[in-house]
Amino acid sequence: MDPVNLGIIALAAVLFLLILRVPIAVSLGVVASVGIFLIFAWRPGAAFNPDVAWRPTFSLLANSPYSFLTSYTLSTVPLFVFMGHLAYQAGFTTDIYRAARVWLSHVPGGVAMASVVGCGGFSAITGSSVACAAAMGRIAIPEMLRFGYDRSLASGSVAIGGTLGSLIPPSILFILYGIFAEESIAKLFIAAVIPGLLSLAGYLVVIYLWARARPEQAPKPDEEISLGDRIDALKRCWAIVTLFAVVIGGIYLGLFTPTEAAGVGAIMCLLLGVVLKRLTFGGLIDALKESAFQTSMIFAIAIGGKLFVNFMALTGIPAFLIEFIGSSNLEMWMVLGMIVLLYIGLGMFLDPIGIILLTLPLTLPIVESYGLSLIWFAVIVVKLLEIGLVTPPIGLNVFVIKSIVEKSVSLEAIFKGVALFLVADLILLLALLYFPSLSLFLPSLMQ
Repeated sequence: MDPVNLGIIALAAVLFLLILRVPIAVSLGVVASVGIFLIFAWRPGAAFNPDVAWRPTFSLLANSPYSFLTSYTLSTVPLFVFMGHLAYQAGFTTDIYRAARVWLSHVPGGVAMASVVGCGGFSAITGSSVACAAAMGRIAIPEMLRFGYDRSLASGSVAIGGTLGSLIPPSILFILYGIFAEESIAKLFIAAVIPGLLSLAGYLVVIYLWARARPEQAPKPDEEISLGDRIDALKRCWAIVTLFAVVIGGIYLGLFTPTEAAGVGAIMCLLLGVVLKRLTFGGLIDALKESAFQTSMIFAIAIGGKLFVNFMALTGIPAFLIEFIGSSNLEMWMVLGMIVLLYIGLGMFLDPIGIILLTLPLTLPIVESYGLSLIWFAVIVVKLLEIGLVTPPIGLNVFVIKSIVEKSVSLEAIFKGVALFLVADLILLLALLYFPSLSLFLPSLMQ
């Protein structure tokens, strides 16, 4: 059987299984395993011979996941995940929200702005969009509803703010991208700083314009906050600011690798929580449990993705696509447009980690063939995945928020709330596509 045709059938099979709601780790792993066996058993121009396929198939299935999981770089994931859960249990991430709320309370839409800023602070520690939306949703949405905020604005601002977890470093998506694309994770982290801050600023502008246009939907809290209270709230943020400065600053200055930075950050967060008496033994156990669960889920998907990458390489589909696009004489902007539509389309239905592992074997060779920077492309991909997290019909962050607010806010109201923020996201996406320096300036300054 022709390997390219087999690869196309496998891609269709994965998408079909995902439509049936089969877990993505199972979908990728099973299809890749069967496909690898068929590649060895059914060589082009020869009859089907399963006897010759068992040994190479089992060898690949055994060695590839093992060598992947024992990768030193991959240890960054559980360490950053653990640091994020420790910071949440110790209340460090809540400090950012509280400080932003007392300082922005007099600004139109100030409480919603504080929610987005809080999401940005949480993202600077945890690296997970879903965890960010879930944590900030429990804190910020009830408070906004208590102050009389419009339900769409209250829920939509947290849903969109949660997407910053994918972009603002450290990000799990950038770690996985760096491993599979063989790019510097340190440079990927730094490349995302400016786009992440621009995303946050764009969301704040949308909230401000919303509140100015419809002030009744974002009333100012009827409370007096003294300058002393504001300074006290700001002082409480020193722990999380220190963590972010040490982790990202250390990476940028070349003091340590991302893996070392993750270890240093996790130890610092643990020590700060204990010394400041803000981390209980129960909180530590909860952080360990959540970290183990989230890491296991990520690794399961990554193993399936690694097998699928190996299978795609055996089929020759990446080389086929490069040759096809080259013979079609398509302009670079047309190819990028198709890639953008691919990621937005998949983002409406699939988990971001699964999308990255499913698409990288196909898109990376194409981008490289046009001489484009893979670091710049990483920022574009993660930004597209951010958009997918809140895009109907299955915006993952939207359903996370819905599970928190339950019957108090309808699903339609949440999607309505994120609509205006998506306009800001699309404007920034165009800017990132047109001005690659927004992503590449800081990495170019690294040693």
